[in-house]
Amino acid sequence: MSAETRVVASRSALRAACSAASPGERRAVVMTMGALHEGHARLMREARSRVGPAGHVTVTVFVNPTQFGVDEDLDRYPRTLEADVDLCAREGVDVVFAPGPEVVYRDGDPQVVVDPGPLGTVLEGAIRPGHFRGVLTVVLKLLHLTGADLALFGEKDFQQLVLLRRMVRDLDAPVEVVGVPVVRDADGLALSSRNFYLDAGERARALAIPHALDLGAAAAAEGGSARDVVSAAQAHLDEAGLLVDYVALTDPWLDAPPASGEARLLVAVRLGDLRLIDNVRVDLAERA
Repeated sequence: MSAETRVVASRSALRAACSAASPGERRAVVMTMGALHEGHARLMREARSRVGPAGHVTVTVFVNPTQFGVDEDLDRYPRTLEADVDLCAREGVDVVFAPGPEVVYRDGDPQVVVDPGPLGTVLEGAIRPGHFRGVLTVVLKLLHLTGADLALFGEKDFQQLVLLRRMVRDLDAPVEVVGVPVVRDADGLALSSRNFYLDAGERARALAIPHALDLGAAAAAEGGSARDVVSAAQAHLDEAGLLVDYVALTDPWLDAPPASGEARLLVAVRLGDLRLIDNVRVDLAERA
């Protein structure tokens, strides 16, 4: 671990900074779009614990334009680089890579991209066409640029995590994708950079999201069926007056509805112009 955090913005500076890592030591990367919070800090701490004191941790701060759709919040997405670097320094990060789009995409929008396949067309992919193509493409680029052995991502964006694991497996990328559990505020709301947009009233209404997930998990714990789990969560969100994009229960690889065992309950809702997503693991009882 370096004595201080280096901030670089070019490919050549990143190569130089990463070359300072001890030979043979593991390298981890935490990819972010900035506006960092305790959830990101948890990823950094997990990265450090996995590579050890002599390993190398890079955090990327890049608001990736190719994963935003028309009329999404690219222009107003919060950009707080100075505060982000301060947080990274407190967590002992070795390098912060904060490039501009012209560095990541040297020739403009890439002509060759990563197709997310069928899973990229459902749930978030159905609502945000092209989003996961942009995510997978930039992640693969940043994996190459940072030379990471480990890449850590939060489970809040669960569909993204599953797709990244599938990409690494299908394309034989020499990296381990590590999922880190959702980090929540004391009131239960999942930490998100977009929470910055919520006013007091909207935040109070947003608490229906973790409450709905808790009710779904409770239904499963009481022996309820997959339909019972979804109905419990949906009913609470409807009662709270939230506009629901989806409530879905699926297996851990998002392949199919589960009959029993480990499953994942995912929700997405709208509060004005803002979309919030969240999820929780549930365990379905064997059905007679």
